[in-house]
Amino acid sequence: MNDPLPLPGAGEAVEAVPPVPPLRASIPSRGRFARRSARGMRRHLRAIRVLLNALLLLALLYTVTLCKALLIPLVLAAFIGLALNPIVASTARHGVPRWLGASVLMLALIGGIGTGIGLLTPPALDWIHEAPSTIRRFVPKLEHITQPLEAANRATQTLVNGHPVRVRPQPADVAVSAWDVVAAAPKVLAAVLTVVLLVFFFLVYGDLLLRRLVEIGPDFRYKRQAVSVVRGIQHEVSRYILTTLLINFMLGALTAGILWQLRMPDPLLWGAVAMFANFIPYVGAIFTTSVLLLVGLAHFDDIGHALLPALCFAGLTVFEGNLVTPLILGRRMRLSPIAILVWLLVWGWLWGIPGALLAVPMLTSVKLITEHVRGWAWFGHMVQR
Repeated sequence: MNDPLPLPGAGEAVEAVPPVPPLRASIPSRGRFARRSARGMRRHLRAIRVLLNALLLLALLYTVTLCKALLIPLVLAAFIGLALNPIVASTARHGVPRWLGASVLMLALIGGIGTGIGLLTPPALDWIHEAPSTIRRFVPKLEHITQPLEAANRATQTLVNGHPVRVRPQPADVAVSAWDVVAAAPKVLAAVLTVVLLVFFFLVYGDLLLRRLVEIGPDFRYKRQAVSVVRGIQHEVSRYILTTLLINFMLGALTAGILWQLRMPDPLLWGAVAMFANFIPYVGAIFTTSVLLLVGLAHFDDIGHALLPALCFAGLTVFEGNLVTPLILGRRMRLSPIAILVWLLVWGWLWGIPGALLAVPMLTSVKLITEHVRGWAWFGHMVQR
C-alpha cells in the first residue's frame, strides 16, 4: 500500500508551483518564420537577377562587337537622318513632297562632301608621303631639348653596363600605293552607298514608320503618350546633333582662317581635322593641338611662330567648350566628363575610331531616351554634369 502524501498543517504555507509555459511559446511563430523565408527568397532572387543582368550585358557587348560592320552604318545613318529630318519636315509643311525634299537635300550633301574630299585628298596624301622627310627635318630642331636627355641616358647606361649603348633609330617607311587605294575602294564605296540609302529612306519613310508603330498600341492613351515621347526624343536628339554639327563646322572654319593668317600650309586640311576631331570631346582637342604643334615645328624655323598655331587653337577650343557650347545647348545637354571618357573608352574599344566618333551622340541620345522611360531616370542623372 502506498503511503498517503502528507498534508500541510494549519500553520504551514503552501509552496506555489510555477506554471508550465505553453509549448507553442518556445517555438517561433509561423508568421516570423514566413517573413524570414520571404526575405531569404528575395535575397536569392536579387542575386539571380544581378547575375542575369551581368550575363545579358556581356552578351549584348559581344553581339555589338560581332555585328559592328552592320551596326556602324545603321547608327551613323540614323543620326544623320535625325539631323536632317527638321529640314525635310519644314519643306514638307510648305507643300514639297518628302521624297523630293530628301532627294534635293541628299544631292546637295553628296555634292558638298564630294567637293570637300576632292579638295582635301591631295594635301592629305602629300603629307602622308612626306612624313619621313618631315620627321627628319623636325628632329634637328629639337636637339637642344633632347641633348640633355640623351646625355643622362648615356650616363645611366655607362653606370649599368660599363659602356654606352648606341641605338640607331630606323625611320619607318610610310607609303600608300595605288594598289592599297584600289583594294580599299570597294569596301569604302559599299559603306558610303549603304549610309546614303539608309539616310534617304529614313528621311522619306521615317514618319510613316512612326505612325505604324503607334497604330499597334493597345489604346488611345498609350498611342498619345508614345507619340509625345517619340516626338520629344526626335526633336531633342535632332536639335543636339544639328547644333553640334554647326558648332564643329564653325570651329573648323575659324581654325582654317587663323591658320591661313599664320601662313600655315594647307589650312583647309587642318580645319577639317579640327572639325571632325571635335566630335570626340577632350581627346579630339588634344589630338588636333598635338598635330598643329608638330606641323608648326616642322614648317617654321622660329619656335615662337611654330607654337602659335597650336596655342591659338587651344584658346579657341577652350572658348568653344566652356562658353559657346554650354550657352547654345543649355545645361540639360551637358554631360559629365567622367561619363564621356568612360563611354569613349567603351565604344572606342568595341568599334574603334567610328565608335569614338559616335560615342557622345549615342550617350546624349540614351540620356534623352532614359529621361522619358519610367525607372531609368537615374541614368540621365548620373551622366549629367
